[in-house]
Amino acid sequence: MLFAISSCSKKQSIPKEKKINATYQIYIDYAEKYFANSQYNSAFFYYNKSKLTCNPSDDKAKIIYSLLKMATIEQIQGDYASSETTATEVIPFFDKTTDGQYKVAIYNILGNNYKNLFDYNNAIYYYNLALNLSKDELPKAILKNNIAVVYMEKLNYQLAIPILTPLLSKKEVIDNDENHARILDNLGFSYFKTGNYQKGLDYINQALKIREQIKDDFAITTSYYHLSEFYHKTNPVLSYHYAQLSYAKATKVNNVNDRLESLELLIQNSPGNQSKKFTTNYLRINDSLNQARQKAKNQFAKIKYDSTKEKNENLVLKAQKAENALELEQHKNRNYIAYFFIFTGILFSISLYYYLKNKSKKEQQEAVYNSETRISKKLHDELANDVYQTMAFAETQDLQNPIKKETLLGNLDKIYTLTRNISRENSKIETGSKFEEELKQMISGFSNNQVQIIIKDNGDINWLKIQPETKIAIHRVIQELMVNMKKHSQCSFAVIRFESNEKSIEISYSDNGIGIKDSLILKNGLSNVENRIHTINGTITFDSETAKGFKAKITITK
Repeated sequence: MLFAISSCSKKQSIPKEKKINATYQIYIDYAEKYFANSQYNSAFFYYNKSKLTCNPSDDKAKIIYSLLKMATIEQIQGDYASSETTATEVIPFFDKTTDGQYKVAIYNILGNNYKNLFDYNNAIYYYNLALNLSKDELPKAILKNNIAVVYMEKLNYQLAIPILTPLLSKKEVIDNDENHARILDNLGFSYFKTGNYQKGLDYINQALKIREQIKDDFAITTSYYHLSEFYHKTNPVLSYHYAQLSYAKATKVNNVNDRLESLELLIQNSPGNQSKKFTTNYLRINDSLNQARQKAKNQFAKIKYDSTKEKNENLVLKAQKAENALELEQHKNRNYIAYFFIFTGILFSISLYYYLKNKSKKEQQEAVYNSETRISKKLHDELANDVYQTMAFAETQDLQNPIKKETLLGNLDKIYTLTRNISRENSKIETGSKFEEELKQMISGFSNNQVQIIIKDNGDINWLKIQPETKIAIHRVIQELMVNMKKHSQCSFAVIRFESNEKSIEISYSDNGIGIKDSLILKNGLSNVENRIHTINGTITFDSETAKGFKAKITITK
């Protein structure tokens, strides 16, 4: 009966995750209530439900917290293998923003699990990981005590003593009666096992005195147990007495493991029929404990299985819903004439909106003018001629002829596609949480069989902290670069890289096309790119060499 501090203790300080979405908050509140009342099956169920409400990309801290508590519950119930699996599931969610206390708690859980599974090398490894991340002296002392306990479990008491001894001089340990007594008791037991009986007895008695003063019945059980072992060979009567005291305390606090270990000592020190009675109790309690642990293990496994099954069923439903939506969209696309007029109206409405909104700002008037000119040119060059030719075709051809009708449908579909593309190029830009997703979708939309677009992003740009005006400028500039690439570069691939440092955001563009000259920059509207970048306190540089492609680098000061 060696006393290591366990992550399953209710007194342990684990940082609570801030509750943001309503569903997550409801589940967490239920889970915390059941955990506090030792209703572990219900607590495990709601921690698992809370985890399933989280987005793995955005809610890493919430997922870590839920899994941490689930691993703790499994450890409390003695299912160390499942607890190890659950705790290991947390590690991939760690990143540089993860609260250090979470990492310490998870590594401590893994250390305790491996200790209880007799994998002592892994136990020491994870205790040391937790120790290296701990910042305060008391948690460090607790983890060093845990490492010492592993050596005690390995019967290597000589290595435990030099780890425990310096801890007694730590002010943080002395001021914390519970941990002070724990370290004294473990050190005293180690001295006893190495043959220094008097010193060992002194430390064990000091620990017992502190525990009696603070009425720590749970820990007093361990002190009585160690005293029973101490007198086992030299004073069997006194050993039997302390074994009885240990069993009584363990029964009072309902510590089943300590009851079993106390019964082992009573069996060894009891005469005749008494030994038989204690053996019967031992077998009965041990069977009950194994049944309870197996029941809890099965219950936890069922909760995990059911939640996984429910998740998979939801994915199937989502896939079916997406398929139905696709069929609906295909049906709508057959109404090509209606869509043509709708999108044409939207296109002109957007153009008018941008004009009215920006006419009072001198810097933006030029951008509005260029935008309207570009739209007008597209309407004239790409859309008006096709509309005229389609109308002429419809007036002069026999549309009852299947071939003629199919030609008309193809022309209308082409007009619809052109209208949609023009609308997208000039639609409102999302500047909220979905900005990054829509920006990358816009860039990827230029990729086709002839051109491959590669986006390199290490994820260190916090778009939520970027001003909406800056996001709009970035979106428009990249869009103009992509349009220029599509029209003039003749490249087979292009690369866009997003990077950030303490002072600025950097966006780099490069392709393997034919390059451009200054006159072409002005001709294709890239001079307007410079104006946009300057309005957001940024700079853009162009680098182009014939046959070596085109490069542009945008730098925006934070």
